[in-house]
Amino acid sequence: MVKHFKLNYIVFTLLVLITVSPILLFNDAFTQISENNTREYSDWEGGRPDGCTTITVGSKASADGWVTTSHTCDSHRNRSWLDIVPAKKHKNGAKMTIRKRTNCDSTAMPSYIHVPVGEIPQVEYTFGYINTSYPCMNDQQLAIGESTFGGRGTLHSDNGLIDCQRLVQLMVERCKTAREAIQLCGELTKKYGYIDEGECLTIADTKEVWHLEIVGPGKGNLGSVWAAQRVPDDEVSVNANASRIRQINLNDSEFFMASENIKQVAQDSGWWNLESGPFEFNYAYDPGGRKSFAARRREWRVFDLLAPSLKLDANAENHPFSIKPDTLVTMARLVTIFQDYYEGTDFNFIKNITSTDKDGKTVISPLANPFMPYDMNQLFKINGGWGWRGERTIARWYTMYATITQSRASLPDEIGGVVWLAWDNVATSIYVPLYCCITDVPKSFKTPGRVNGFTRESAWWAFNRTSTLTAQRWGDMRKDVEAVWQPLQSELFANQKLIEEKALTLYKRNPKKARDFLTKYSMDWGEKVVKKCWELGDFLWTKYDEKF
Repeated sequence: MVKHFKLNYIVFTLLVLITVSPILLFNDAFTQISENNTREYSDWEGGRPDGCTTITVGSKASADGWVTTSHTCDSHRNRSWLDIVPAKKHKNGAKMTIRKRTNCDSTAMPSYIHVPVGEIPQVEYTFGYINTSYPCMNDQQLAIGESTFGGRGTLHSDNGLIDCQRLVQLMVERCKTAREAIQLCGELTKKYGYIDEGECLTIADTKEVWHLEIVGPGKGNLGSVWAAQRVPDDEVSVNANASRIRQINLNDSEFFMASENIKQVAQDSGWWNLESGPFEFNYAYDPGGRKSFAARRREWRVFDLLAPSLKLDANAENHPFSIKPDTLVTMARLVTIFQDYYEGTDFNFIKNITSTDKDGKTVISPLANPFMPYDMNQLFKINGGWGWRGERTIARWYTMYATITQSRASLPDEIGGVVWLAWDNVATSIYVPLYCCITDVPKSFKTPGRVNGFTRESAWWAFNRTSTLTAQRWGDMRKDVEAVWQPLQSELFANQKLIEEKALTLYKRNPKKARDFLTKYSMDWGEKVVKKCWELGDFLWTKYDEKF
């Protein structure tokens, strides 16, 4: 099993340590994942996936009427770069090559390769999209977030073609709305087979946002089992690596959709029967999710930050699928939630790493690090809801990138759709806007970072280095990082309306000029923050020499 460690003193280098003991430690848990366990789960800890958090916001729950999905891509195997895929016309009879994601350990750092496994008919026209590891938004303002929940290992099937990343790609290439994307998922996976773990895809358009939860049909079977639930317009929801859809009312098509076999597979497998009570998707297909504090506590934290008046129980087995926030949700509020690590709560797992300050008071040590590598957790005898890993916080050191999207019916697609993207650990990063119409991104955004190892040409490495360095003396360095990023983040949010008014004026005269304007705006800010991040890292090296 491959594990990634950030060493305390070698800040800009990540070493991949291959050890025997973790394999022995987690062998039993991994066996529970799959009866024929031949796959490697590099970003699964304790037998469950631990990567990715997604928060969704309905149009009437947001401050300015936008619909939101989001994603923290919490796995360093994923791509450390992105690009723009343009809209394309295809010849009659064209085929689309379907590729399967597979682990690759022959590159400088662990990564994925995508191996061709078959072909399906291509459509006449595919939409353009922002091509992150999981494509995040197309030029129709359709946006997608993702969180793996795994589910029962016996559900995994290798009979078929479509894995999660390819499913997301197909959705953004072929669909304009969330409902269309869910229906396409059902059609394609039924015909061509779903060959991945249990996934939650959070799908937003200009009017609605849905959670789609999908699992395989069982070993050797072709197809999928899935359910989808819409988030009410005035509410917010979350997924944190556990299935959350419970009872499904298919008579209410405004809020529910599901595959035809949704109950039959569970009944045939002995996971549910009519006598046992109402059918609940999560208990049938991902019972382990409700036992996971790594998932449940993040669910609670998101809801508690947005609606403290509910006084939800941090230890509850289930939380509501969605809740009404106490106040309308702003972009700035979402950023702070994604930067959260339970500071100020009993679940801050570094709260007992203390020292004495100059006034003789016992305080959390400035060296206490909420983003410790796992072997460092063991050194400090950390314990919590996530066992020896402490707590699974929302902000993580192994985030590759994070997105928060806005889809708005009040604006043309070119201006209404925007992806706010941050590199690496959100707690030490900044979100910059990438409008869904842009035709290019900065060179550093397109430069792979992990395939060939450390390079100053990569945006991801700029932020990864600063994040890793800041964690070494978190209590002090975080203040320097916040002093740089917070004013710039506030400036970006404050200027958004003005920039979009200018873009709209251009759009009414010539849509291409609006696209060019927004492309330049996104690229200028992308280049600005990457340059600033390298400077910030150099500053921290200098200021804190001999203090970490």
